[in-house]
Amino acid sequence: MPPSAKPTWNEMFFFPLRLPPLCDDIELDILSRSKVLGTATLHLSHISSAGAELEGGVPGFSPCFGPSFLPFYGARRDAAAVPSDTAVAYRGRVLLEISTHMGDSNRHQQDTITPEDITRVQRLLPRRHRLGLCAVFYSATMLSPVSEPLRFELSIGNHGDTGDTSCHPAASATPQGHPIYDGNRYYYMPWHDTKPVVAVTCTWEDAEQRWDAQNLLHLVGERLERNVAMLRNAKMDACEDIGRKLLRELARDCRTALPMLQAQHPSTRLDMELRAARLLLLQNLASAAAAGPPRQAWAALLPEAEAWLGRVAALQAEPQAGIPDVLLWLRSGTRRLACARVPAHRLACSSHGPAACGRLCGRTHTLMLGAPGHLHVQLRVRLWLGRVAESQELPRYLEGPLHVYAETYENQMKILGKWSGRALPRCSGFSDITGRVGLPRERFRPPTGWSWDGPWTVEPPRRLMPDPEVGTDEVLEEVYENQSRQHGGEWEPAAVPSTDVVRRGWHGDAVGWHEQPGAQLCPLQAGMAVPPKEEVACPQGWHVTADWQVEVTGAVDEAGEQCPQEGMLGRGGRGDSDIVDDAGWEYAVSTAAGSPSPAWHPKEETYHTQRRRRWLRTRRRDSGAQGQEQDTGVFLQRDSPKAPDKVWEYAPLWGSRFHPQRRVGDVCRRRCWRRPMVPEQSSSVAAIFLLESTTDAEDKQMAAAPKGRGHSEQPKPVILCTFQRPSCFQLRCYLFQALELKPHSTKATADPVAHVSFMHVSQSTRVLPGTLDPVWDQTLLFHRVLLYGDPRGVREEPPAVVVEVFDQDGGGAGRFLGRSMCIPKVWLDVGRRQPPQLQRIPLEGLGGLAGELLAAFELLHEAEVLAWGLRGLRGRSLLPVRAPSLEVQCGGQVLHIPPITNLAVNPNFPINTFLLTLHLPVEEEYMPPIRLRVLDTQGFGYRPQMLPRITAEKKAADKVGTGTRGHRGATRTTGVILPHPAALQDVEKEEEDEEEGDWWSKFYMAMGDTTKSHRGTRRDSLKVYSCELEAVPEFEGLQDFCQTFPLYQPGGHQGDDPLTVGEFKGLFHLYPLPEDPGVPPPPRHFQELPPSQPQQCLVRVYIVRAFDLSPRDRNGLCDPYIRVSLGMKTLGQRDQYVPNTVEPVFGRMFEMTGTIPLEKDLRVSLLDHDLLPPDQEIGSTTIDLENRLLSRFRAHCGLPRLYHTAGPGRWRDQLSPSQALEHLARTRGLPPPEFSTEGTAITFGGSTFQLSHFESGPPTYCHPGAPRERLALHVLHSWHLIPEHLETRTLYNSAQPGLEQGKVQMWVDIFPASLGPPGPPVDITPRKPQRYELRCVVWNTRDVEPGDISATGQKMSDIYITGWLDGLEEQKQRTDVHYRVLQGDGSFNWRFIFPFQYLVAEKCCVLPRKEHFWSLDETVVKLPPKLILQVWDNDKFSADDFLGVLELELTHLPRPAQRPQDCTLKPRVSPWPWGKTRGTSHFSLFRQKHARGWWPCTVHEGGAQRLTGKLELSLELLNEKEAKERPAGKGREEPNAYPTLQPPMRPDSSFLWLRAPLRALHYAVWRRHRCRITITMTLLLLLLLFFTFIYSAPGYMAMKLVNPLQGLHFFGAGSKP
Repeated sequence: MPPSAKPTWNEMFFFPLRLPPLCDDIELDILSRSKVLGTATLHLSHISSAGAELEGGVPGFSPCFGPSFLPFYGARRDAAAVPSDTAVAYRGRVLLEISTHMGDSNRHQQDTITPEDITRVQRLLPRRHRLGLCAVFYSATMLSPVSEPLRFELSIGNHGDTGDTSCHPAASATPQGHPIYDGNRYYYMPWHDTKPVVAVTCTWEDAEQRWDAQNLLHLVGERLERNVAMLRNAKMDACEDIGRKLLRELARDCRTALPMLQAQHPSTRLDMELRAARLLLLQNLASAAAAGPPRQAWAALLPEAEAWLGRVAALQAEPQAGIPDVLLWLRSGTRRLACARVPAHRLACSSHGPAACGRLCGRTHTLMLGAPGHLHVQLRVRLWLGRVAESQELPRYLEGPLHVYAETYENQMKILGKWSGRALPRCSGFSDITGRVGLPRERFRPPTGWSWDGPWTVEPPRRLMPDPEVGTDEVLEEVYENQSRQHGGEWEPAAVPSTDVVRRGWHGDAVGWHEQPGAQLCPLQAGMAVPPKEEVACPQGWHVTADWQVEVTGAVDEAGEQCPQEGMLGRGGRGDSDIVDDAGWEYAVSTAAGSPSPAWHPKEETYHTQRRRRWLRTRRRDSGAQGQEQDTGVFLQRDSPKAPDKVWEYAPLWGSRFHPQRRVGDVCRRRCWRRPMVPEQSSSVAAIFLLESTTDAEDKQMAAAPKGRGHSEQPKPVILCTFQRPSCFQLRCYLFQALELKPHSTKATADPVAHVSFMHVSQSTRVLPGTLDPVWDQTLLFHRVLLYGDPRGVREEPPAVVVEVFDQDGGGAGRFLGRSMCIPKVWLDVGRRQPPQLQRIPLEGLGGLAGELLAAFELLHEAEVLAWGLRGLRGRSLLPVRAPSLEVQCGGQVLHIPPITNLAVNPNFPINTFLLTLHLPVEEEYMPPIRLRVLDTQGFGYRPQMLPRITAEKKAADKVGTGTRGHRGATRTTGVILPHPAALQDVEKEEEDEEEGDWWSKFYMAMGDTTKSHRGTRRDSLKVYSCELEAVPEFEGLQDFCQTFPLYQPGGHQGDDPLTVGEFKGLFHLYPLPEDPGVPPPPRHFQELPPSQPQQCLVRVYIVRAFDLSPRDRNGLCDPYIRVSLGMKTLGQRDQYVPNTVEPVFGRMFEMTGTIPLEKDLRVSLLDHDLLPPDQEIGSTTIDLENRLLSRFRAHCGLPRLYHTAGPGRWRDQLSPSQALEHLARTRGLPPPEFSTEGTAITFGGSTFQLSHFESGPPTYCHPGAPRERLALHVLHSWHLIPEHLETRTLYNSAQPGLEQGKVQMWVDIFPASLGPPGPPVDITPRKPQRYELRCVVWNTRDVEPGDISATGQKMSDIYITGWLDGLEEQKQRTDVHYRVLQGDGSFNWRFIFPFQYLVAEKCCVLPRKEHFWSLDETVVKLPPKLILQVWDNDKFSADDFLGVLELELTHLPRPAQRPQDCTLKPRVSPWPWGKTRGTSHFSLFRQKHARGWWPCTVHEGGAQRLTGKLELSLELLNEKEAKERPAGKGREEPNAYPTLQPPMRPDSSFLWLRAPLRALHYAVWRRHRCRITITMTLLLLLLLFFTFIYSAPGYMAMKLVNPLQGLHFFGAGSKP
């Protein structure tokens, strides 16, 4: 093919093959003429199967592959010429298909692929997806010295390779920098708390199914391999436990992998064959594991398990993935020094759960870059690879937030004594870190879709150029004394009498006070001017161990050795008082004035004109001074805001290494400017991948733009991952012996020495001469090693300890013998530590195995005293507190805590954890107290003692910790009490209201008032505490993280109350140390610390009600209102008061923002409203918001009982229940929870929870969430966290200290802004009544007892009816009068209309009224809705007679009778034997809205009710809207509608005989005597019939006797004869 980046062959090759094959490798090469560009290898064992690997007679399959892409790799031209893996460069991919056919190939060796086959292959290719690759670099250690700065490059295929122009450029390389010396042997990159991040996006075919299968098999194999190793090394008594664990975990892993493999859809023949083989293998393994141990014994399980492991390993390979490996390069300038190669599937993040993710996905692991004999770097990195569209989960895999910056360097040069940035030779005014031409700050533009998040700021050079003393406990200081003379003259001090010296290695940089073993002085470079040795002061926190002495161990004048004087280093401990002038000098000749000497000689000659000698002094760090962590922390605090003109770094020439302090001869300087940027809109894609995609178009525009003079490109943004604080560890290395070392070919023995390197520190053992089996028997302790990230991640993926053995014969660095990578045992809880055992560790040399190392390694997590910060400090003599520091004194020991740089910006200490070793008596009464002293730093170094004593002095015995408290990070399982299923069913069967209950329903249910709560709120409960939340015993005062100690001002008079001038927040734990060094120390605390930086928070204060308030008015009541204060912000208005009460119901929510801990004290006050201000304060209470935010009982937002996605009980926290459970796992030191696919099961804290344990069926409440979230909420409640609550706080008044002024019920929610927006606030507004209208139509009356007697003696009444609602007597209404009603049967057709206000939830009417006419405010009265109807007899000349009353409670209304005769007071019994008693049922008119029928009217006599009549009523209830839509008038007034009432059919008002005689008879006689009249008429009719029969009977009988046939007629008898 002609030269092309994408050649197309479309050719077939035929090869004869005999099965089984004799070889396993198929090698494919890409050639350019005779040069091999790339190579790929396929193994026949990976693409075929003989059928013998699997159990159960599974048939094998012939070799097949693809169609799929196969990556090719080759050597790089720009790689360094060192022993390394040469085939590391990605060379491309080839679309390949392999198939095997039986029979003859017709002797064809080559053919062309048909177009049909090409179409088929293209159809089988998977869909392409955009992938994102991210890397966070934690540390780079064990670096060798190089002259150029270093950087790391990440690539996958051509993407990310800065030397490849076929792909768009990406932020794939870390910012370059110079490593610093570790004090012993190696160098490391000073990244500290800001870790560089790189990101690469690329597009490849979808390989998720193949990666999932591969990772699932690797998960099964790795866990099985660990268990097999444990079983192989176990003792006989432990074999059973380990064997059961092996079978249990194997069965679980197989059950996890089987559903995922069964759901896959293979696309090629090899996919189908591998899927079938893997499924059968997992099914067989699951069945074998479930069957239990072998019949012989547990020891027989080992060979069977090893056979299982081999079968799993045979199916782990996935040759068809088609995506190249991930490459990590170490680069120095344009050279590539070393490379690490990571398979892509090991980093892949799967959407099918953690089991299908790669083993290294989102985990920190160690990579070694280099060859066995030439190691370049030990890299600790965290990698992630996944789809860009699903990268929203990326922040969960990172341990710190990501920040994106634009970066540029401002350059200046000293010209004619002035610093200038214009017309610089060999450099521009602005450049990138490499010195290439860059853009000025004003010309920077954020990428598309991004915006600036702040102004340009200067990055302090202390972070870029670290202090070399960081991390060291001993420093060797040196000063060269220089003298000169004229020819034949005397020696005199030189023009520069004291200098340092430049060491070999870096151009233009002084190594300073550290001397590398084996390094030699560079005799051709002059040092920089330094003060004389007499003026070099010892820094604070250090002490001099050996004063200034002359070094005479090198090639120097030995005249001093011939004299018996002292003062020379290396000659047996001589003093400084008798030093001779000719001791330790070196001599040279200067070729020009001021130029350095070309060579130094130990003997003095007459032509020598210069000489020098080296003075050395050793100083060590004080034992009570801050350690490495504090030292590093103070160093990191040096990046606090400074003046821009004080953050330069200097160099003598452009291209030289820069240093932070200006030296003589420096003429160049620069400073780094950075500006943060953020995405303009939130997206489901991770922001770092959006950054690269938005710059593609800009790169094309930049490439298309004409490049003229002065043209420069905008550099790629810098991505950093920041960490709040490191974890402190202690590494213990027990090096006993090395065995069978292999010396070099020219020697029979060796002088071995072991160099142990761990992270950024290293130590060496002693040199043992003349042995190949050295017995060092040494313990190397690495104190206070700082590791950033989660300590649990360190336990899961501990950093490797590298042990290198050298032959030190002949001096120098020595000859390499072997290297070993050791993984230490990590103990986060030292209380569970077990003594380590020596293990045999192989040493790898240049030619393979080079011996064995007998050693043990363990990594212990140390803990310190927690000093969190100072609060509310007030200075003395009107001077503000500027930079306070703290001293902790106990038992004669003093711990100095670094000062707070700016108390107004961050009142927390820069370093929070400390370690103080004390020697205390055993008796408690003799233990000294812990005292705190707070010192302030004023101008000119003045440090007044502010607070030398505190009343918070604690005896040491009071603070002895046990280290077993679960919230300190120790693993603790909590017992879960599961509810009884029967109880769940009873609760879920309760009837739900039509309307979902509001918050007040939960409140009244918690208070026991069920009448005011919905029945559906029984499960959604609320916890009401009768005290402050801090006073609840199980919550430890919310000071589980740190306690608050008041600070008092000294100098007060004896007997006076001390004046509080501030608070100290911290915690002390004193641990009894064992006397035996072999006994492990007690467990430690303070493993998980929250961010110490101030946090912007949203605070919601809910005030529900108050009671038992102290009265402030003359009537014994008060008019309270609320005022809430946080910092300088105050909320609450005078006009929002509750009048005339000592038990007000507020229902108010106040929302404000504050910065915690700067604004930590929330003050809630109740004031009494007066007509004229000022108002009196009733009482107040103060809440420490910081304690609630820091508490691990989750006090910032209570946990609701149920999970709602909408409605009044909607979830309001920032974290969902599942996210809150993951956060709980991190803070408690537990593994993250593992959810099932359906979300109905979870494994957490060593227990498995099922949703059926908590819910017996589908949820019956409104708006339930997903099963995953509901189950997570149930598990959270099992950990005894603070539930959704209401606390009762006592109010106090400063005018009456110690006396309660009442109580207030409230709660507070705190939402940090860093966690995102919170949910909606809870609506606790007091229930507002709704307007209703009751329409009552009085139709008729029956059987009303008459109240008068007519002139004829008849009983009659003049009936009318009055009605009103209870409590609304002023709305009383009456009907017209039905005159002369006989028998109580009245007719009215009259409508009553009663408007009222009703609380639906509380089922009562709200009646606002004034108690007195002079009252200014109304008082609210609540009564149940009750309709009262009274029947009266109207009298003209006397009071009306009361005939009866009917009281109807509208919420419990008796069901009316449909006929008057059925309307009774008591239930009527059915006459039939099978009949039942028809009781009076009740209903609510607010539900039914309408009712009509007959209700009984009664009077109360003799303690009983008596029926006095019956009323036919029609009741209709309408809300305000319905009443407006259907208007109606009172009585029969207009509008007479709904229904229309006709005038009643009543008799005339006068019953005169002349006008209506029949009607008069009807009412006078018939209605009274109708029964008698009816009976009489019936009897008279019967008698008449009887007499008629008697009268006619004799004649009829006589006729029959005379002519019996009379009246009979026969046929044919119609005519006479």
